[in-house]
Amino acid sequence: MRIGDYARKRLHILSFLFAVFAMLAVPQAGFAQEPAAAQVSADATAADATAPAEASTDGYTPLGPDMIKGQPHPGAITFQKQYSPNGEYALWMHDAVLLPIITAIVIFVLILLLVVMARYNKRANPVASKTSHNTLIEVIWTGLPVLILVIIAVPSITLLSRQYKSAPKDALTIKVTGYQWYWGYTYPDNGGFEVISNMMPDEEAVEKGLPPQLAVDHRMVVPVGEPIRLQTTGADVIHSFSVPSLWFKLDAVPGRLNEKEFYVEEPGIYYGQCSELCGARHGYMPISVEAVPRPQFEAWVRSQGGTVGGDADAGESATTTPLIAPDSAIEGAPAAGPEPDPATPDTDV
Repeated sequence: MRIGDYARKRLHILSFLFAVFAMLAVPQAGFAQEPAAAQVSADATAADATAPAEASTDGYTPLGPDMIKGQPHPGAITFQKQYSPNGEYALWMHDAVLLPIITAIVIFVLILLLVVMARYNKRANPVASKTSHNTLIEVIWTGLPVLILVIIAVPSITLLSRQYKSAPKDALTIKVTGYQWYWGYTYPDNGGFEVISNMMPDEEAVEKGLPPQLAVDHRMVVPVGEPIRLQTTGADVIHSFSVPSLWFKLDAVPGRLNEKEFYVEEPGIYYGQCSELCGARHGYMPISVEAVPRPQFEAWVRSQGGTVGGDADAGESATTTPLIAPDSAIEGAPAAGPEPDPATPDTDV
């Protein structure tokens, strides 16, 4: 039997593909409403977590190792569990769209190879087919990839659009600065103070029950369940602020301010790392995000000398200099650069 005749009789591929596309369109349409539901759920979670915090403490208490939620796991072969609306959508796209499609393609190609090897070898088919053109087969192998790309493109473009949308006007702004080789977190809406974050020594991290090479001395503290305007820039070279479990990655480029929305659904600790090769100690720039309910966040801000919108005298309580000086500002520190030569005259005007 010729391949063209076999395909014409056996493969009703176009009707099958339209049925598959219709089935995939249903979950896509339903999931389009997911962000709003996820935000409502996150708000409810934050409200539940806020109530006991307000009743039990008047200040800020750092989260312990039991609250670690976003971190690498040994032997894992897929994405980390997601704790943001965009992350949940991206994980759904991977599990429900991309993985089934690529699995079906691999199985189909394998079966096709086995069939061709068994039915069209020299012993089973001593007289080779002289077929040079077959319209149906050519339509199938042209149309099928196009339909697959369309199916993939719909959720892909949706994800791209969602993950680069701007934060609301009233969103909290946090500025992330990448230094060689540590991070600085500035809170312009809360007095402009900066928190410098360096990797914690391994021995100290193990003693505190925290993951070595991910734990830091000072975390980036954020309020849970609300959109945040996260801005990134670099002080020296290009860095990249990346937190996989929150589906967030944004380059920090010197002389440029990048920004997009940052959102955490649940209280907890989430780890990331610099994802742009930035020098000798690139591998020692971990990121630690601590998400807490709004009352605890405001207590933390005040403990750092910052201000909250409702403070009576914002001007007096705001700090004018960073409470934790960057390494590059400390004489003799590794990031401070060489000490000036006393014999060299000062040419500054």
